[in-house]
Amino acid sequence: MTEVTDSGFLGTGWAFPVGHDPEQGIRLTGSGAEAIRQSIWLILGTAPGERVMRPDFGCGIHDAVFDVNDASTAGRVSRSVREALTRWEPRIDVLDVYAAPDPEDRHRLLIEINYRMRSNNSRFNLVYPFYAI
Repeated sequence: MTEVTDSGFLGTGWAFPVGHDPEQGIRLTGSGAEAIRQSIWLILGTAPGERVMRPDFGCGIHDAVFDVNDASTAGRVSRSVREALTRWEPRIDVLDVYAAPDPEDRHRLLIEINYRMRSNNSRFNLVYPFYAI
């Protein structure tokens, strides 16, 4: 199964997180909105330098793991997320990125991402929990 977008040709790959499908073996990515959601999680969960063949891939939020969970860190994290998604996910337009400490867990920073799919102008929201120490 393939998907053609205005940004080029995209194939189907392993789903994230990797899992088992009784019919196909390895679980594959969904299409459309689900594939984009998985891609965003993958971009945010990968630190630059983590991939050998693509050392610049990922998001710089991992540099903030040991920072104080305050407004300054939230601002830097928001900027890093916006830059990474703009660079690595061409199927979306990033509308807003908000980061704020979780009121229930002082070690968690909640990153809210509002984006629009370029293919059909549908708007989506994703909240990514980031743990700072």
